[in-house]
Amino acid sequence: MRTCTADAHRIEPIDAWHADHLSFKRLLDLLEKEVVAFHAGGEPDYPLMLDILHYMRDYLDLSHHPREDAAFGRLALRDSKLKGLIAQRMQEHRSIAVAADQLIRYLDEVIDDALIPRTDLEQAAASYIVSYRQHLAAEEELVLPRAAQLLTPEDWAAVAAAAPSAVDPLCGDGLDSRYQELRRAGVRHQELAATV
Repeated sequence: MRTCTADAHRIEPIDAWHADHLSFKRLLDLLEKEVVAFHAGGEPDYPLMLDILHYMRDYLDLSHHPREDAAFGRLALRDSKLKGLIAQRMQEHRSIAVAADQLIRYLDEVIDDALIPRTDLEQAAASYIVSYRQHLAAEEELVLPRAAQLLTPEDWAAVAAAAPSAVDPLCGDGLDSRYQELRRAGVRHQELAATV
């Protein structure tokens, strides 16, 4: 998860974009840990899994994707050869959202004691995690370097204006009580990863 700092507003836009991606990768690792427990016949933390999915969907919709979409639009204006690449990333946003909704439905059913095939839940989780990781890797490798090269200060101002009031609900003053357990779990997961 993201390292929350008091000076988050001073981070360069490309660094903030990259920091979001790192945070999302860590959350995917945490989600995968729960899916592995499920696969092994254990009892994963279903509410935590839902919190991860809701956080990623809600924060993405509030802040990350509006800014990303604005950056994508600006990139397409700066280099028309990027239009296909950008269209593919935007389609991936929609596909990932559909996969998240499906996984959320399955988790809600499990929490409500509905019987669903384990394979359905595992497949939905794997699809979401793999698709999301591939998407993040493509953005990091193909989009962020071009954005760093091509976007002007005026472009970055427009990107920031696309979601001016969105605050990460896991950070500082934006800490949403709904996500307190997710924040604690993320910190524990990072501490464990650091000792390995």
